[in-house]
Amino acid sequence: MQYVAFGCRALLGVVFLVAVVSKLSGRRAFAEFKQSVDSMRLVPSSFGTQAAVITVICEALTTVLLAVPTRTTGLAGFSLAAALLAVFAVGITFSVRRGNTQPCRCFGRSSTPLGRLHVWRNIFLVFAALIGAIATTLPSGPAEVAPTITAAFAGLIAGAIVISLDDIAYLFGIKSFS
Repeated sequence: MQYVAFGCRALLGVVFLVAVVSKLSGRRAFAEFKQSVDSMRLVPSSFGTQAAVITVICEALTTVLLAVPTRTTGLAGFSLAAALLAVFAVGITFSVRRGNTQPCRCFGRSSTPLGRLHVWRNIFLVFAALIGAIATTLPSGPAEVAPTITAAFAGLIAGAIVISLDDIAYLFGIKSFS
């Protein structure tokens, strides 16, 4: 099960890393993310900047925790990831039900409005975090190099798919995101 944990670390690590980098890639990127937080109307507009900053800090902390290869940091990283992703899924659900059609700024610039696809993506990632947490707590022997690299590579590929989900859906003609 340790290889499952490695794969889940890679999947969630790359997703959160790209999320953080895309939001902090410049003043405009962060301003657009902050504006998307405000448009969700989940917190009072006077707290929009604080909510955006806290989100980025938590995403960065998750990335670091998942990158440090110890059982304790893995469990903490998976737990924080699951909590964040569950909050994101619920927040997106409420926002969409209120009629928010603003684009998702999860991974930087996008023209895709928030919708069910984003909720399902986050639910999938919650399960990946829970599976990773369970796999981290199970006893394991020394890791072998080849399976570790294979698991990490599979996680990175899955992460790339998650990050590109809006583009993939568009490519296959999935137009209904709400």
